[in-house]
Amino acid sequence: MEYRSLPAIFVADATGLDFLNSIATPVDEPIDWIADGEGLLSWLDQARLVPGDVLARTRLQIAPAELDEVAAKARGLREWFRHFVQTRKGQPLAAEALNELDALNSVLQRDEKHGLIVADTSPAGGLAFTMQRRYSTAESLLMPIVEALARLVCEEDFTYVKACKGPKCTLLFADHTHGHARQWCSMAICGNRAKAAAHRARLKAGKNG
Repeated sequence: MEYRSLPAIFVADATGLDFLNSIATPVDEPIDWIADGEGLLSWLDQARLVPGDVLARTRLQIAPAELDEVAAKARGLREWFRHFVQTRKGQPLAAEALNELDALNSVLQRDEKHGLIVADTSPAGGLAFTMQRRYSTAESLLMPIVEALARLVCEEDFTYVKACKGPKCTLLFADHTHGHARQWCSMAICGNRAKAAAHRARLKAGKNG
């Protein structure tokens, strides 16, 4: 199924995990929302990680083939980080996990982020200090993704990073619920399927009884 046929999935409560969920099977067939360069731009737009004017300029100035190469790098980063999360979820991250994150640090060191004084858009008005990023190359599109992954490992309690219990679901999420009892990526996707399956099982048991 084409990624253009369905909006990307954002149910993880953590941008870094939403990135891992950019490939999933929401219905019957797997969808990769960053299968090519245009898919990457669309996903970044839906995730609100890159300003719309930057994405529009990128479409005009960068050749599709070059964007496809960046999308391929994003997919490689995604699968590398998925392995890290799958092996570390359910337990707190210790400092020794840093040894496995050299790839993230090496990319972060190339980031072109800078501070800027801007007009404050809050009701109070005045001035505000903000951080902005220069997107000087196509590869710069990876920077907000890498930052999201870095924030995930530094700010999220991996004890509550979970995989959906749906039998065929591959989605991951951060359980921020009270009591940390969340089991499903979402009730709309897998929770309702589980409830329906349990209902069918009860009906079948009743008939057999």
